[in-house]
Amino acid sequence: MAKHPKRPRDFSQAAKLVVDIASGEIEDRLKKPTVMRAQRAGKKGGPARAQALTPDERSEIARAAAAARWKKSGN
Repeated sequence: MAKHPKRPRDFSQAAKLVVDIASGEIEDRLKKPTVMRAQRAGKKGGPARAQALTPDERSEIARAAAAARWKKSGN
């Protein structure tokens, strides 16, 4: 794995770094392995939980979520 340079303190250099990351010239190093592992686990866990629930349980969870959204929006 190649060592990444430190983030620049100079505004123009930092702006160039942002453009390079956005264009794909260099890879952003902020994502840590633990974050990536958690994202993979979440992609597996949601479908596994949905498969384990009965249709009535899923319906009740969806009903509670909809009620919370309506309560939050103030309508």
